[in-house]
Amino acid sequence: MAADTKYMLIINPGSTSTKMALFDGHLELSSEAIRHDPDELGKFDNVADQFDFRMQEIDRWIDSLDISADRLSAVVGRGAPVKPLEGGAYAISQQLLDDLRTMRYSNHASNLGAIIASHLGERYGVPALISDPITVDNFTEVARISGVPEIERKCRVHALNIKEVSRREAARIGKKLEEVNYVTVHMGGGVSVASLEKGRVVDVNDALLGMGPFSPDRAGALPIGGLVNLCYSGEYTEKEMITKLSKQSGLVAYLGRADLREVEQLIADDDEKALLYFNAMAYQIAKEIGAAATVLKGEFEAVILTGGMAHSARLVAEIRKYIDYLGAVTVVPGEFEMEALAAAGVRYLNGEEQLKTY
Repeated sequence: MAADTKYMLIINPGSTSTKMALFDGHLELSSEAIRHDPDELGKFDNVADQFDFRMQEIDRWIDSLDISADRLSAVVGRGAPVKPLEGGAYAISQQLLDDLRTMRYSNHASNLGAIIASHLGERYGVPALISDPITVDNFTEVARISGVPEIERKCRVHALNIKEVSRREAARIGKKLEEVNYVTVHMGGGVSVASLEKGRVVDVNDALLGMGPFSPDRAGALPIGGLVNLCYSGEYTEKEMITKLSKQSGLVAYLGRADLREVEQLIADDDEKALLYFNAMAYQIAKEIGAAATVLKGEFEAVILTGGMAHSARLVAEIRKYIDYLGAVTVVPGEFEMEALAAAGVRYLNGEEQLKTY
């Protein structure tokens, strides 16, 4: 293998898909996204038990690459919600695998990222790692305080895309991520609004069951009294309530649609309610950006809007009505999780970053 060749397998399991890619350094050589039947996945109470089911398709794809084991340098998997961790790349340890298989911290599709990466690493005799998992946590002690002693604010964030996009923007102005501050906003199925200080997520709203704006299918922050009444209405079990808030709220609850393109078509057809709820989501995102800017005391290079919803010119324009006074606003549409995982592998293989211990 040439000294400058760094072939890596990248594994990114999602709730109904598995994304896979072969990279040579930062260059993607091949990729595939396998869509899985939700009914088939629903047969597994523990996501980790989907391993054999998903590996069949992964092995089929790997076989199609016709890549010899001696050409592979590493396997990088998506990191899952685990215990609070410093940002960076982590070697996949037995403790990490045990926590994922027993659902100690979550039963998230990304639990399979490290499990599959570890399996492939052992198969090919190469290092296996994860990078910037969802629970990257650089909160200050002040940021953890909620106002209710029994409830602590958690750092759960779209860390991969947020840090990768922010790192690219820093490089564009000739700086390292560790030298700059950003308010970086990932707008996808969930919306993470992060205060990024010298490369560290020092505050974020927690896009799943935390605070901040509602999204295409998530509730965001809610009036406490109304939420308590709903929980004790007798209409929902705890599990049903969590499903409602995390998968059946936001635009899909108001309009029956979670696809922003469909909502924008309703607006184009003069649906006044669609316009109202669309603008309300933009309004809430903008308010959270203001809060994140306050955490950084106004000292940041730019507000970065990224994620799938950043493709929407209407949404970006509506948010900018509220935040342009804050300074520069940069739009980087899409998500770059696969590229972020590959970049982490490159930094490790180049000796620029040491693997942390879980």
